Amino acid sequence: MQNRLVAGVDCSTQSTKVVVVDVDTGGITASGQVEHDVFRSGPASETDPENWWSALAGALSQTGCPEQIDAISIAAQQLGIVTLDSSHRPLRRAILWDDTRSARMVEQLINGLGGPDHVTELVGTQPLAGFSVSSWAWLRNAEPNIAEKTAYIRLPHDYLTERLTGNGITDRGDASGTGWWSSRKNSYVPEVLDHPLVGLKPSMLPQVLQPNETAGKLN
Repeated sequence: MQNRLVAGVDCSTQSTKVVVVDVDTGGITASGQVEHDVFRSGPASETDPENWWSALAGALSQTGCPEQIDAISIAAQQLGIVTLDSSHRPLRRAILWDDTRSARMVEQLINGLGGPDHVTELVGTQPLAGFSVSSWAWLRNAEPNIAEKTAYIRLPHDYLTERLTGNGITDRGDASGTGWWSSRKNSYVPEVLDHPLVGLKPSMLPQVLQPNETAGKLN
């Protein structure tokens, strides 16, 4: 009987790491790691999403057993945003969590939503520079041509999952850090999405899976 193998993936800022585990014994059978290209200039921090995809393929290949893996789980850096066109292709490099160009937008966003206390009530956190909602607000202001072409927004974790399964989904952990989803209400927040600095339709965002739901099957 062939061993049942599962792979855990961590797509962090600097690299993608894969660990393959034998389900029956709990032992690690293989691993792989491929570094990313991170483009930094002043407050800007970006990575081409295709770099994550190629790094994942490379790290899986290093394990020597990608075809034998029965299930895979993706974890990744939070907060960053990937802007996709109507064909689900990236429109630009992804803005990462440590990109602080949106710092000036944060105060405008919070004040426009009724102040810090009301924002906390809405989304359960205080957006900072680099939060998804802040980076998107900056992008709409700085690169309106890209924003106008954006049909979908994904986090790094979501982008890889969608490439693997074809499904636009995310999880509660990642969604809770975006600044436009409420973990208490288990839903996107219309007041944030409709704000003039944000201007997002729910259809542009991934479905938020519940803890017992699977992302899908590999393409």
